[in-house]
Amino acid sequence: MDRKPVVQKQVRGRSVYFTVSWSRLKKADKYDIVRSVPSEAGIYELYYMDRAGKLCLFHMGKSWYGGLRNEIRLRTDQELETEAARKTILARYDSWYRWSLVSNSDDMADLLFFFAQTHLPGTLTVHASGRYDKVYVKEIDADKIVTI
Repeated sequence: MDRKPVVQKQVRGRSVYFTVSWSRLKKADKYDIVRSVPSEAGIYELYYMDRAGKLCLFHMGKSWYGGLRNEIRLRTDQELETEAARKTILARYDSWYRWSLVSNSDDMADLLFFFAQTHLPGTLTVHASGRYDKVYVKEIDADKIVTI
């Protein structure tokens, strides 16, 4: 890996500027996840590849306790996943994942709120920390999968 997948943050007044460096996108394989994903706090995205070969985002989340390794392993295994819609996707398609380390739970909340508002405007599935009036995000991804 040519860069470390971490989130950097810069605060200016009541605005925050995040730079999210993502890991390389990888096809989900339980053995590879255990071997290569760290047991540290962070955010992650899950994709499936549709019949036309297009990657489709189907879940984004954070992991605090237990780390990214456990959470990604859980969320990419059809037998371990408990949410019905994700379970159906995992049964039907191959899944892919990427992650970035974040050591602050409020930063994770702000990032997930930003991504949720970008991908699912109008739905309040995630709440921001309330520390900032404006949140800006820049993504760095060697796979060229920039979602914003």
